[in-house]
Amino acid sequence: MLMLIATIEVIGAYFTRQLEQNSIENFQSSIQIQNVVANQLASQLTRDNKGTNDRLSRIINDYNNDSISEIIVVDNKDIIRAVSSLNDRSRIGQRVNNNDVKQVTSTGRQLTKIVDDNGSNYMIQITPLGSGNGSTSTVGAVYVRASMQNVFQDLRNTSMMFLLASLIAAILGAILALVISRAITRPIEEMKSQALSIADGDYSSQVKIYSNDELGQLGEAFNTLSVRIEKSQEESESERRRLDSVLSHMTDGVIATDRHGNVTIVNQMALNFLNVKENDVVNKPIAEVLGIDESSQDLISNQKEIVVTVNAGTQDEMILHASFSLIKRVTGFVSGSVCVLHDVTEQLKNENSQKQFVSNVSHELRTPLTSLRAYIDALSEGAWKDPNIAPKFLEVTQEETERMIRMINDLLSLSRMDRGVSRMDLEWVNLNDFVAHILNRFDMIVKNDKKKGEKKKYTIKRELCNQALWVEIDTDKMMQVVDNIINNAIKYSPDGGVITVKLVQKQDRVILSISDQGLGIPRKDLNKIFDRFYRVDKARSRAQGGTGLGLAIAKEIVEAHQGKIWAESSEGKGSTFYISLPYEPMSEEDDWDEV
Repeated sequence: MLMLIATIEVIGAYFTRQLEQNSIENFQSSIQIQNVVANQLASQLTRDNKGTNDRLSRIINDYNNDSISEIIVVDNKDIIRAVSSLNDRSRIGQRVNNNDVKQVTSTGRQLTKIVDDNGSNYMIQITPLGSGNGSTSTVGAVYVRASMQNVFQDLRNTSMMFLLASLIAAILGAILALVISRAITRPIEEMKSQALSIADGDYSSQVKIYSNDELGQLGEAFNTLSVRIEKSQEESESERRRLDSVLSHMTDGVIATDRHGNVTIVNQMALNFLNVKENDVVNKPIAEVLGIDESSQDLISNQKEIVVTVNAGTQDEMILHASFSLIKRVTGFVSGSVCVLHDVTEQLKNENSQKQFVSNVSHELRTPLTSLRAYIDALSEGAWKDPNIAPKFLEVTQEETERMIRMINDLLSLSRMDRGVSRMDLEWVNLNDFVAHILNRFDMIVKNDKKKGEKKKYTIKRELCNQALWVEIDTDKMMQVVDNIINNAIKYSPDGGVITVKLVQKQDRVILSISDQGLGIPRKDLNKIFDRFYRVDKARSRAQGGTGLGLAIAKEIVEAHQGKIWAESSEGKGSTFYISLPYEPMSEEDDWDEV
């Protein structure tokens, strides 16, 4: 509207200026003394005889022009010779005092100007009169004064009309501009609203098409774009959900970074590995997250594989293998990286266990083999001839051989259980009777030892249940477990010690405990006694002929029965071994069916 008004005003000013100029020129032409009249006046002034003034007065009085208010004729001596107003006839014969008239009579050039007389505008035109005989001499001048009130009134009226027309045009233009702008801005506002809805994730609304012009085509294109964005968003959301599902169900940890090495995405497994929360790692440098003294940029650019230790030196220590790969666009621009964390704790522990196992087996077999070799060498060098030494050497050789056979048998048993090929012959057994049978056998051993005069004495105390406890077990393997634990209790108990065997039922478990009064197991060794070849007192264990595999075999057998075995001990107060097996109480109907 401002541009429209400014344009109209500029055009109006130019038009008014041109109109004023043309009006003045036309008015000037309208009051111009005609050549015929001018020649008559000049002719009279040239003759200059009696009656000239009267003839000049008649000529100017006969000149009819409503615009002219006063005409004065002067000669070349600046003497007034005739006037058009009867009231000013007294001025005839007087010298004119108007300098403009004197200038025209002296120069012979016409002069026209507009004057303001007390608020009234007049045009004064002074025309020189020539002799008319071909000479350039001036015989006088005609002074014409004409009122321009009508001219300026017409100009004012025209200006007012133009101003009124401009205002009307501006108002109409404003109304038309509002209508047109509304017609333009309405679909644009709808497209803006639709764009904001799309930004908020709402793709249901559509832009209304009002016409088939450019805006209508733009609206159709916008609706098409909205549909395509919705489809693309659905596909992206589906891919994102699929990716989230894959990341959340991966057994490896995944960390994604931007090109600066700051974490952008991390899955739950990686959070579990690092024992952190998502808010604590997002937007943090990956080197800081992994606890590595290296810049994130170098870590990503080198793409080297590293090993990260979490909770080092604690019971929850975890060893992670981290590998890096770059995320590149088609142009080759690196936009980020992906770090995959793989838990290698068990793998490294198994490797270390295998190495330790091989070392232990080699060491345990080398000791009896060395002993065998020494005794065989002695026998081969002639000791077999000595009736006092030879039997002892052969007895030691036989003991060491049996020891190696037991060790190899134990190793084979562990190997079969590790590979899952060990056969379990399960049957329902009353655990009270089963344990009582084993203890009866040990009681017989005690009696036989007394008869033979064995030095070490011990007593087995029974605390069994009164009710029948039916469990499904492999009797041979479970007897091997109980025998092993009781034998250890006997070996490490002092002379005259008491070995207590308890059997209790708690909810869905039945627990067998075997306690001794031996030296006990140090706290630092308590969690390792079920490891293969592990001995608390190695020298004493070897002296008593142990292989170091009994408790490891016992653990494998109990766990194969879905049970659990553990130990409690205090140094100097003895040890207690517990065996927990699953138990389901049997109803009377079950007992009847069993019969």
